[in-house]
Amino acid sequence: MTTINIDNIEYDTEKLSDEAKAQLVSLQFCDQELQRLQAQAAAIQTARIAYAKALQSALPAMPAGDMLKFN
Repeated sequence: MTTINIDNIEYDTEKLSDEAKAQLVSLQFCDQELQRLQAQAAAIQTARIAYAKALQSALPAMPAGDMLKFN
């Protein structure tokens, strides 16, 4: 017996209607896709930071007090 907790109520997934099971599968897919996209966004943000640092290193030196700002 597999159960799922929704709004603090335990449901036996085997006893759910076909429609409820389909909605549950769709919800689980959305949760997995969000996790995948969040991990991808974190990786891209990390790469962006590395590229910005590499760009700063590749640029000519700026006079003291001047700063680069990446938007």
